[in-house]
Amino acid sequence: MTNLFTKWKEGLAKTSKSAFGQITSLFGGSDITDETFEELEALMIQADLGVETSEEILAALWAREEKEGMTRANQLRSAFREELRKRLPPPPAVRLDAQPTVILIVGVNGSGKTTSIAKLGKRFRDQGKKVLLGAADTFRAAAVDQLQIWAERLDLPIIAGQMGGDAGAVAYDAVQAAIARKMDVVLIDTAGRLHTRFNLMEELKKVYRVVSKAMPGAPHAVWLVMDATTGQNALQQAKAFRDAVQVNGVILAKLDSSARGGMAFAIQRELGLPILFAGLGEKPDDLQPFDPDAFLRGILGEN
Repeated sequence: MTNLFTKWKEGLAKTSKSAFGQITSLFGGSDITDETFEELEALMIQADLGVETSEEILAALWAREEKEGMTRANQLRSAFREELRKRLPPPPAVRLDAQPTVILIVGVNGSGKTTSIAKLGKRFRDQGKKVLLGAADTFRAAAVDQLQIWAERLDLPIIAGQMGGDAGAVAYDAVQAAIARKMDVVLIDTAGRLHTRFNLMEELKKVYRVVSKAMPGAPHAVWLVMDATTGQNALQQAKAFRDAVQVNGVILAKLDSSARGGMAFAIQRELGLPILFAGLGEKPDDLQPFDPDAFLRGILGEN
């Protein structure tokens, strides 16, 4: 447990030292003034909580200041923490009930999608599950090679397509192979789609439909990989994916490389999607189930 806490603390070091570090410093021993709230609002937006979330928290703190008779800035600290925690519901348990459970992984190029798939594959394998990877990103030359290298390194079977080939056919073959081999989980990589590229988003919808033909009820989950370093800019992209292929969970990658961990709050508010996993480093074991309490302690620099 100590090692896991250390992993979260180290993974969120950049976030805790940036705007959140300044927020913590704001809650010193001085009196509460209008400037206290103005500075807090500016820092929350800087920390990538988003304008709406920041305004909601500010309104809640104003109300509590009046109701509870707070006069000193350090009294705001615990109230601020409580308001943040309210906005981070615990994620639902990841269920792998179907055999195989087909999980479609979507996201833009460079978000950490392929690496996240490899980490998920190792995680499920370590839980005793038989995992098959499907390399259906036939749009980007290096994507298939990258996933094949991971598959070899982790000793996971893979169904791969040719560069420029039919992504839907690869996804179909991956599901069929998983059924034939009695696998527990199929993780299917898809081409990184820019939400502004209509044709590519339509192709992603086709992959979704083909998977459902390969196995009724599939895909059982569609997870969107979001790059924490892009902050608020990723939200419009995420909305397009959510609307196109019924995304039901988020993997927040590259948290360790980002000072913008506050976007976790914006994801909850703007997308209404649970954050299932967080990327806290480069190693295969550094993808962790999202833990709201560990996340909060990490960004606030608590021991």
